[in-house]
Amino acid sequence: MDIRISLIISTYNWPQALHLCLSSALNLLTKPFEIIIADDGSSAETEEVIRNFIAKNKIQIKHVWHEDNGFRLSQIRNKAISKAEGNYIVQIDGDIIMHPHFITDHLYLAKKNHFVTGSRALITEVNSKKILSSSIVPPVKELNKISTASLNRTRNHFLMRFLSSRYKVRGKYRSYTKGCNMAFWKDDFIKVNGYNERISGWGREDEELVIRFLKMNLRKQFIKFGGITYHIWHPFASRDKLLENDIIMQETLSSNSFSCQMGISQYLHDLRSVENA
Repeated sequence: MDIRISLIISTYNWPQALHLCLSSALNLLTKPFEIIIADDGSSAETEEVIRNFIAKNKIQIKHVWHEDNGFRLSQIRNKAISKAEGNYIVQIDGDIIMHPHFITDHLYLAKKNHFVTGSRALITEVNSKKILSSSIVPPVKELNKISTASLNRTRNHFLMRFLSSRYKVRGKYRSYTKGCNMAFWKDDFIKVNGYNERISGWGREDEELVIRFLKMNLRKQFIKFGGITYHIWHPFASRDKLLENDIIMQETLSSNSFSCQMGISQYLHDLRSVENA
């Protein structure tokens, strides 16, 4: 099967981190088919970073932006994925530095009727500030030295393959996910109607999506000892909407449906209208 990966990178007003994230894409041994920036309302400085990157590098990049109207990650991801020309979505955040084998490892685990979630190593606060100031992505050996969670930055192909269907896929971890390191088929995402846009503010949008994937009888894989990412430190975002989002997630758990009402379908309709015009 011809797998074309659309790499979705979400961002909001942190051009310095996005520069490092995009720079790490140049070091990928397997390049994605395209990169789509899901921009939740950043200022012109972010647009300039993206424009400069496009001008200097031969890689297809789309910038999907909407007006800043609060934390609307679910909505901007839906909008970005609606524009994807690839058939397989790999999703990260704009404060992530990718290991050179990141896409290679995700490609290896791409299987029909499955989705993938992973984790990340955490770059310390002091070292995050240093690399942001330098604007240069350190080599892997240096990234491993300046980040915590050693098991999240260790690559072992055998263990990655062995643990993918065994680690954090059952029991209380069944719906556990990190949206900053996640992959799924675009068709499956459309079938569940994408992210639930009733969820706004920080938290639960990824887990709620995974609950619906599982209701559709998709199987979860966890990418451990592979698909390595390094997370640039930043202060915690506000959790003021977390309780509301918890309630929405519980409603999804209790529902018999795997599709949400406010999702990606509204943007796909817009695309079809343009194509048929």
